[in-house]
Amino acid sequence: MLIAFILLCQAAGVAGSLLTIPSLGGWYASLNKPSFSPPDWIFGPVWIALYTLMGISAYIIWEKKVHKEHVRHALYLFGIQLAETMLWSALFFYLHSPFYGLLCMIFLWISIVLTIACFYMLDRRAAYLLIPYFLWVSFAMVLNFSIWRLNPALDAANAMRLAP
Repeated sequence: MLIAFILLCQAAGVAGSLLTIPSLGGWYASLNKPSFSPPDWIFGPVWIALYTLMGISAYIIWEKKVHKEHVRHALYLFGIQLAETMLWSALFFYLHSPFYGLLCMIFLWISIVLTIACFYMLDRRAAYLLIPYFLWVSFAMVLNFSIWRLNPALDAANAMRLAP
């Protein structure tokens, strides 16, 4: 089951990257980015490590079968935040919308906080394994906000493009 949880998280990463990669060379490269924007090559290794930690964390919670209802609730929250990571890729990269990506990122951040809190009640180790993910998403939210602010006309142009 440990491998299954890690593979589930990595699969979410692959799904997100399928939405991300086509935009990296053209659209994303053309954006105005803040000076603290990391180089593109860093994102892949960081996400692989984070998804691995997330899988281990979820597995630790899954093992807590004694608290069945609490485990189900905690893993439900975990699933929500995992889906939100893929949704963010779709909004930010696939739809080219830093604004909607930022809105999604806010909900993702809240979901991560709630997941960490639930995991903490069941096993502190599982909660601690999510701290690097929380920190990275916090940084990514600041980066997403900065990109949105530095590219003000972008979302207006996308709204026109996506209008029926």
